Amino acid sequence: MDGAGHRAVGSLSGVRGLDIGGQPVSQGAQQPSGGGVADAAEGRSTAAVELSLVEALRGGDEQAFATLVDTHQASLRRVARLYVDNSAVVEEVVQDTWLGVIQGLWAFEGRSSLKTWIFRILINRAKTRAVRERRTVPFASLGSYDPDDAELAVNPDRFLPADHPTEPGHWARAPQDLGPSPERRLVAQETRDRLRAAIEGLPPNQRLVLCLRDVEGWSSDEVCNALGLRETNQRVLLHRGRSKVRAALASYLEGV
Repeated sequence: MDGAGHRAVGSLSGVRGLDIGGQPVSQGAQQPSGGGVADAAEGRSTAAVELSLVEALRGGDEQAFATLVDTHQASLRRVARLYVDNSAVVEEVVQDTWLGVIQGLWAFEGRSSLKTWIFRILINRAKTRAVRERRTVPFASLGSYDPDDAELAVNPDRFLPADHPTEPGHWARAPQDLGPSPERRLVAQETRDRLRAAIEGLPPNQRLVLCLRDVEGWSSDEVCNALGLRETNQRVLLHRGRSKVRAALASYLEGV
């Protein structure tokens, strides 16, 4: 197994940049930084920038709207595709979302970020279309978190026991490292294909949360606000989705 495959099994770090539903993922998405004074200052700066953007949009600034579309269009398509398969319907949902943004700008109160507000509009419209396509699973069916039903991210049998005399908690059977070889690029592409298939095979709600967190780079707060989830449920869905993807990849990578 090459280094990229090892990382994919261990942390799903290879998910960022993965094509989901045939759309390239932007490499510019950033994970939230640590807390502190710098984050507070950044938050105030972001709020000020958003306020200026909203005022420009309300004033009919076409360039501001074009920039907003360029920033979010590809991501809107990918999220819509998590609800509906048909490309034409995806485009209709996205266009309907932008129409909703234009019509609702004066009602935007800034209680959430502009990005979260836009994606909430998209998700509501995508759900409506998904109901027509009979492909939706309501989040109300998730139930509450049961600690006894938690899934381990990696099978504990893969590690040495905590009381091991020399290497407690280390790999008992480390994944194979192919090293530099002509096959490395091919294996990396096959791994990405398997990763994509594993994500697409997840239950809808797990797939949605995992894609927003690990593919789009959203923070947990953004996911909870956009989907109306409690933090506990969001964390459980993400953990279970990651666990299933790792398990799906592990059997393939061990045979490489």
